[in-house]
Amino acid sequence: MAAVMQVPVPPHRKEKHFRLKDDLTLNLSNEELRERYRFGREGIMFISNLVSNDISRKTKRNHALTVPQMVMVTMRFLATGSFLQVVEDTIGLHKGTVSCIVSDVLTSLCNKRDEFIKWPRNVDETRGDFYRLSGLPNILGAIDGTHVRIQAPSEDEPSFVNRKGVHSVNVQAVCDARGNFTDINANWPGSSHDSHMFRTSQIRMTPSKACKIIIACAILHNICILLNEPDIEDDRLVIDNDGDLGDRFFGDQDGRGVRDHISSTFFNR
Repeated sequence: MAAVMQVPVPPHRKEKHFRLKDDLTLNLSNEELRERYRFGREGIMFISNLVSNDISRKTKRNHALTVPQMVMVTMRFLATGSFLQVVEDTIGLHKGTVSCIVSDVLTSLCNKRDEFIKWPRNVDETRGDFYRLSGLPNILGAIDGTHVRIQAPSEDEPSFVNRKGVHSVNVQAVCDARGNFTDINANWPGSSHDSHMFRTSQIRMTPSKACKIIIACAILHNICILLNEPDIEDDRLVIDNDGDLGDRFFGDQDGRGVRDHISSTFFNR
């Protein structure tokens, strides 16, 4: 009598169902979309088309989210600054799912950094824009640094403690007269001094790593300007001044000399 082999049958994998909230849809008005995601319908679709090739392969499973929905999940996370758990509760997705979606979209955006964050090519136009805005000649960019607070990292924790005693990433950014980011360096822990950042920043060399969220937000900021997305917090101040570009400075071209010339010409009157 032949022996009957009993092959264990793996348990049927429980099918996942997303219980999405009603607002994860493009059927809302542009005003409602901007209140939730900081972008209107055109902006969400622009970003969706931008990242589609990178993340669409993950939307072919049953009950998977569409690319616009994945973009909206990420925009909700970035717009609110909330923990993943809060996004899970408000949208209706598991925290692990939200984490994967956000990571995929951020990676795709950061890979397109050079398309949206780039040094101005037309130097004369850039100088003219700054002069009409501020009355200062020969300006190619406005540079400043800021600390973005983070949770204490598990590795090299002391390096991320800034002078105020909190954990942060020291970010250096350059903008043009229209508010577009033309350079951003989010590669340094909070204990780094601003002068050290400038010496080793992207202006002088390309860093090997960057904080994805900060870089992605800079890219999205530039996309907002590109698409004329309204600022929901305050209106942009537009100054129309077509005056003369003023006298050129022919003195010592080191930073100190140019700074002193600008100070004496425009601020000692």
